[in-house]
Parts: sequence; structure tokens; C-alpha cells
Amino acid sequence: MSSLTNYLAGLAAEQSVAIQYIRSGHTLLSHRWRGIGGEIDLIFVKAGTCVFVEVKKSKAFARAAESLGPRQIQRLFHAAAEYLSGQPKGDLTPSRFDVALVDQSGQIEVIENALCA
Repeated sequence: MSSLTNYLAGLAAEQSVAIQYIRSGHTLLSHRWRGIGGEIDLIFVKAGTCVFVEVKKSKAFARAAESLGPRQIQRLFHAAAEYLSGQPKGDLTPSRFDVALVDQSGQIEVIENALCA
């Protein structure tokens, strides 16, 4: 039952993060976009910039941040490159990677441009 609970908590965290981004003027393009290279939790656009968001939920912000390892970062980069290849400007599309940390009380801390390729 623990894996189901974690799955549902992850979905709820992603939904909360999506609402926060939408309220700040972003347009949601995709939720849990999956390509050959991996999955991206949320993809938004704002002012022509494609924003890839990785959502991490844990008891505390620091613990959530620590759960994002080098292999996962590489998968995110590969998935984002695959996504951008389908866009009109391809790899020239302005983009950034944000990490949204969600603690056990549901508080959200967004680190904009957290991952630099």
C-alpha cells in the first residue's frame, strides 16, 4: 500500500505545483510527458520560454532536493531534448529547468533554472 500512497502523494504534489505555475501566468503544455529519454513531470510555457519542471516531494525541502540525482538529471535533459525536437524552433527554443520541492505540509519551494545543461 505504501507505493500507492507515494504515487498518489506525488500526483497531488504535481497538481499543487501546476496550480501555482498557472496562477503565475504559465500555460500548462503537458503533465507527465513521456518520451524515449524519460518523463518530465510538468511542461509549461510563459513568454515564449518552455519551462520543464521536476517535482520532488518529501518530508522536508532539503530531503526532496537530495532525491534528485545525476542519473535522473541526465534523463531529464534527454527527455527535454526529445520534447524540444518536436517544437518549431527545435533546440533553439528558449527553455529552462525548474525544480519544485514540496514538503509534507504541502508547502512549495520553486528553484527556477535549477538545472543548467
